[in-house]
Amino acid sequence: MSEPTKASNWNVPNVLTAVRMVLVPVFAWVLLAYPQDPTMRWVATGIFVVAIATDALDGNIARKYNLVTNFGKLWDPIADKALTGMAFVGLSILAELPWWITIIILVREWGITILRWAIMKYGVMAANRGGKLKTVMQSVALIMFLPGLQFMPAAWGWVAWAAMIICFVLTVLTGLDYLREANKMRTAWLAEHPQEAR
Repeated sequence: MSEPTKASNWNVPNVLTAVRMVLVPVFAWVLLAYPQDPTMRWVATGIFVVAIATDALDGNIARKYNLVTNFGKLWDPIADKALTGMAFVGLSILAELPWWITIIILVREWGITILRWAIMKYGVMAANRGGKLKTVMQSVALIMFLPGLQFMPAAWGWVAWAAMIICFVLTVLTGLDYLREANKMRTAWLAEHPQEAR
């Protein structure tokens, strides 16, 4: 019985991931170059929305057409974190979001990304449901903040802050969950390879 053919790394989902990476500096430039221009703030928000939409699109295509690859599993979350990370940093540079929120979120995001690389020996740790919900809430919060709360009605700001608080809590909790998952993967692998245990 022949082994199933592995999907090539050269596929539509991975191209969409690459496009998302390319859009990061474009988004950053528009956001930081015109912080007091309401129109350009909406342009920056639009670029962010298009870029983040490719995340849902590439995942759906990959699963539907069996194009899931280890490249996609690893680089898709990196592309997400580059985009959302730039949004958080940009908002903090503009003094529209406290730096402590951005720093804690980035430490969690990049810490888990580094962890994924570090435990590749034990297996690939793909995003779970909690992580996906966290990503959605981060996207919602950022989309509400990016047009500039100073240009929006007060009610918009209240909803934006509620979304930001929820995304912050989810980011921290799912980070702890990934740490537990990584430990379980390592423990299971070492149980199967006792000669590697030290």
